Parts: sequence; C-alpha cells; structure tokens
Amino acid sequence: MESIRIFSPATVANLSCGFDVLGLCLDTIGDEMIIRKSDKKGIRIIKITGADLPLEIDKNVAGVAALALVNAYETDFGFEIEIRKKIKAGSGIGSSAASAAGAVFGINKLLGEPFSGHELIQYAMKGEALASGNEHADNVAPALLGGFTLVRGYDPLDVIKIKSPEELYVTVLHPHIELKTSEMRAILNPEIKLKNAIRQWGNVGGLVAGLYTSDYDLIGRSLTDYIVEPLRSKFIPGFDQAKKTAIENGALGAGISGSGPSIFTLNKGLKNATSVNDQLKEIYQKNNIPFETYISKVNPDGIRIIE
Repeated sequence: MESIRIFSPATVANLSCGFDVLGLCLDTIGDEMIIRKSDKKGIRIIKITGADLPLEIDKNVAGVAALALVNAYETDFGFEIEIRKKIKAGSGIGSSAASAAGAVFGINKLLGEPFSGHELIQYAMKGEALASGNEHADNVAPALLGGFTLVRGYDPLDVIKIKSPEELYVTVLHPHIELKTSEMRAILNPEIKLKNAIRQWGNVGGLVAGLYTSDYDLIGRSLTDYIVEPLRSKFIPGFDQAKKTAIENGALGAGISGSGPSIFTLNKGLKNATSVNDQLKEIYQKNNIPFETYISKVNPDGIRIIE
C-alpha cells in the first residue's frame, strides 16, 4: 500500500461527568485525509483545505503526532499528508484530535500496522499537547478505537473501549463562536471540593454502568457535571436554555462537548434525537446566533478507510 484515504471522525469528550477521561466517537462528521509514502524521509504536510492551518510540521497537530510515530519506528522512506478539514477548529468536537489521530492511523496502516489502536493513542496525544498544552486522550482515544472510551489512567496509559447501547443517538449543536481549548483549561480551578468530587465519581461510575447495561435512565441521571460545566457554560451563549429545553424534549441529558462551544445531548432513539435537534435549532434561530447541528449514532469503529 503506497497511499491511503481516510475519514477521521469528530468526537465528544468529557461527557459531562468525565473530564479528560470519557469520550465518544461520532459518525456523521469528520475530516478526510490522504497519506502517501514518499522517497524523501520525514513528514511533510503538502495541502490543507477547509481551514487556515500551518503546513509546518512543528506547528500542526497532525505533523507533531506523525513525527512522534515515525521517530519510534525507523523507516527509509517518509510520508506526505493532505488534510481536508470539515471539523471547525475550536468547535469542541475534536478538530485537533481528528487530525492527530488520522495522521498516526494512516501512517500505521502504510507501515503494515506495527502498532495497535491502543498504542497509537500515545502518539496522537502529542498532537493534542500542541493544541491545548496538555496530553489528553479523551478525544483521540474514541477517534482511534470507536465507541465510548474511558481513560482509566495516564501513567501508564490505560484506555478501555465501551460498546454503545444500540438505541443511543447524539445530537450536537455548534454555535459559531470559537473557544480555544487552552483558554478553557486555564479557567478551571486546580482544586475542587471533596463533596463535588464524590458526586462526580458517582456519576462517572453510573454512566459507565449505564452504558454496559443499556440502562438509558441511568445514563441520563449520570450526565451531571459539578466541576467543569459551571465554569465553562457562561462562555456559551444560550447554554442554560438549550440544556433545559433539550431535556424537556426527550434528551437523556445534555452538556458541553469538550471545551465548547458545542453542546451535546444523548438521546434514546432517532425520534428523540431529531426532536431535540429541532428544538435547539429553534432556540438559536431566535437568538440570531449562527450555528450548525448534527445527529449521529455512536460510531463503533472510529477512523475508517475510504475506498
């Protein structure tokens, strides 16, 4: 195989209660990437469409992640990367993760898959560090593995894939404002109250249990964030109204996707997901805030090859 064309999906991270440890993979929105072998050693990003992003390897998350991988696996050839961005930067649905994860996935395929999907996460995280200043896996892990993922620990890295219940759908609303991940991390408190930590641990356990048992009510009860959402939600216009309306119209729960500004809801069935989508659109149309919405099942496979 000399070249590969892939779909690298958007993701929803944190899932309210699971800051930096929980994420899921979407199916209906993502970037396209083309990666080719090159006689010239090293990594080159030769083209980016859909976004104004640097081609320099050390300034692009795909380049940083790809370089980390090739430095760990010596070859006598190099790679060229084309990126067709369809996930807006700063949208909160894993734009940087899609680029970083897609780069290492494609190169690994062209190398004959010397690394497992779990092993690729550590290289993709290097790209995330460029974007946010922190090596976190809650977006790149679901992009690479599919489904839901839980990062049990970072030292050493320990990621568990969780299968999604069959009827679970995701609705995402992306208001057209940009919130940089690094800035949204900077507003967080380094210390939290013990009572809030206990509540949050309980919700993480409840959400994981709900996913394994397909207990949709338990999933909904667990989508509560006592730590991050109270600080970040004030930067998202219309958030409180959108969350309240979504739940009143059938959503299991709602919260901030990643660092925002996108808002996600989990829903049982396509009918509820569509109803929530319609209500959220109505709110933002009245507020004159430009936006996009997406409805998606949970993508069970993650990044895929486009034939």
